[in-house]
Amino acid sequence: EVQLVESGGGLVQPGGFLRLSCAASGFTFSIYAMSWVRQGPGKGLEWVSAINSEGGSTSYADSVKGRFTISRDNAKNTVYLQMNSLKPEDTAVYRCAATLYGSPTASALYEYDYWGQGTQVTVYP
Repeated sequence: EVQLVESGGGLVQPGGFLRLSCAASGFTFSIYAMSWVRQGPGKGLEWVSAINSEGGSTSYADSVKGRFTISRDNAKNTVYLQMNSLKPEDTAVYRCAATLYGSPTASALYEYDYWGQGTQVTVYP
């Protein structure tokens, strides 16, 4: 059974930081590109960041560039999102997603092969 389980979300003040984790199982994690997407209250799905299968190439949405860092540990089947200098507009449910042949910058879940249930991040004044 394929599983992607996110953790690390929570409540944080503006300027604070969180580190999200996504533990994968049930598929060959090391050959998939991994992404983080988010959906804020009343908003559509937004692509946040992506990393290639080996971890050597990363990309970020302009809204998070310079503040967020994506990384992965293929030995642990886990992808991370370090989020610094958090802003209220970062409030959202964050999901990780996996794609083998599709675009890792897609902003629709159906374009990925697998995705998790998400973890809530709330940045409050």
